Amino acid sequence: MHQQPATKYRAFPAIHLPQRQWPTRTITQPPIWMSTDLRDGNQSLFEPMNGERKMRMFRTLCDIGFKEIEVAFPSASQTDFDFVRNLIEGGHIPDDVTIEVLTQSREHLIRRTMDSVKGARRAIVHVYNATAPVFRDVVFGMSKAEVKELAVSSVRLIKELCAEQPETEWVLQYSPEVFTSTELDFACEVCDAVTAEWGATPQNKVILNLPATVEVATPNVYADQIEWMHTHLARRDSVILSLHPHNDRGTAVAATELGIMAGADRVEGCLFGNGERTGNVDLVTLALNLYTQGIHPGLDFSDINAVARTVEHCTQLPIHPRHPYVGDLVFTAFSGSHQDAIKKGFAVQQKDGLWNVPYLPIDPADVGRSYDSVIRVNSQSGKGGVAYLMEAEYGVVMPRRLQVEFSGEVQTHTDTHGGEMSAKDIWNLFDATYLRPALASVRYVEHHLFEHTGSQDKRHVQGIRLALEVNGQAVLLSGEGNGPIDAAVHALQGMGVRVQVRSFEERSTTSSCDAAEAQACAFLELTAGGAERYGVGMDTNIVTASIKALVSGVNRLGGVSTQETVAEAA
Repeated sequence: MHQQPATKYRAFPAIHLPQRQWPTRTITQPPIWMSTDLRDGNQSLFEPMNGERKMRMFRTLCDIGFKEIEVAFPSASQTDFDFVRNLIEGGHIPDDVTIEVLTQSREHLIRRTMDSVKGARRAIVHVYNATAPVFRDVVFGMSKAEVKELAVSSVRLIKELCAEQPETEWVLQYSPEVFTSTELDFACEVCDAVTAEWGATPQNKVILNLPATVEVATPNVYADQIEWMHTHLARRDSVILSLHPHNDRGTAVAATELGIMAGADRVEGCLFGNGERTGNVDLVTLALNLYTQGIHPGLDFSDINAVARTVEHCTQLPIHPRHPYVGDLVFTAFSGSHQDAIKKGFAVQQKDGLWNVPYLPIDPADVGRSYDSVIRVNSQSGKGGVAYLMEAEYGVVMPRRLQVEFSGEVQTHTDTHGGEMSAKDIWNLFDATYLRPALASVRYVEHHLFEHTGSQDKRHVQGIRLALEVNGQAVLLSGEGNGPIDAAVHALQGMGVRVQVRSFEERSTTSSCDAAEAQACAFLELTAGGAERYGVGMDTNIVTASIKALVSGVNRLGGVSTQETVAEAA
């Protein structure tokens, strides 16, 4: 960025509001939601939606639970006009849904707009004109009085046209466009004139929509502006105070939340933040932010993937993989420390308890996301992520020290090959490392157990006859001990393999895998010559699994390297 004089841009002045109340408030209920995906969102697309996509989007919005939907700018195009007529004449509008149409403050556009909604059960007519100094002076060359009269005369005309269609329940919405850059006292003056002209009452409220058409200041300034209007409007009990924030500064969600605290009743925005320039406020993020605070938003995002795919189809725009709540990677942790914390959180999370899993502000299941996507493994991952996927996908609960050992194997693999490893990739590496290593010098064939009582000390002795294949040659060993594993360790000494069992664990699995229809896992930690390695065995029989784990550990420690040793054992 080239260095520019500090005076090129003006800082937005602070609002004088010494008794502001919003900083001490919290949001306790959802606002009235109004989707403008079909109007503001649609007009921002490089390829606006056709009739099929608009109808699919409309039905999706209804299914989610929106009761107010801005469906078109009917005077802007024949496509928009025809879509409104199709909704009404085709009976596509649910009884509890109110459509909204937008028009500029021009007589012929207002008349065209009113024609589009003939026969509607209930409709919101949204009229606007710009009130900010830069528009008054630069764009339109109008005085304050002229701007105010334009708003009032437009409302007067709408009121007259509404009277000609008494079968429809009419609601007026007025927006002082670029409200955030308009002098507050003038914005209030225009809004009061509009509500007076309409004859607003508590039974016939006017929606006053105060848009951050362009974000020009920090979110707290927008909250101050909203609270100032909230406390200065002449007929506040006859007004639904609405927000329409854009995202030029990237703070639309924060500005909206603070605006609700400041007294707003209603929010306009788009699913996933589509809209002009950097977008309208993201209604999904707003709604699910409320949900994570224990407030049901009144909107249904229990299958957020389906909503996302519909929006992508209708808008032809991709959703960023790190988009809050819905991005393909938003519930995905690659970091080893994150994965470890998430795994531990899942382990103790009570089914009906308050959600308390590290790094996950919302339960993925509540928005229809599976736990499979939570932890994924790449070169940044650690033992927690590997362990989670092995347990979640294959029912293998690894001892902690095995987690450390195997995560090293995963790290080596990802460092060498790059990219991400799926659960299937990790299983295949586990299988090749412990269960069926390609270069293993020792392979298990079969075993037979026998028991007898020692001739001298009369102790119970466990014996084993162990058939192996060592470097391609058949070997039969025998040994005795205080159990099958001890007997097998002594049998291996017959070909010069001396190992000690440091630890032994056995676990049952809850799922099978491609490697074996195994229901039992055995984990042996062996030591030999100062080295320590784990061996893993799987089988339907726990003793067989244990012997396989011993053989696996011997291979991990280097196996049997000479033909002479094999010959001696044979």
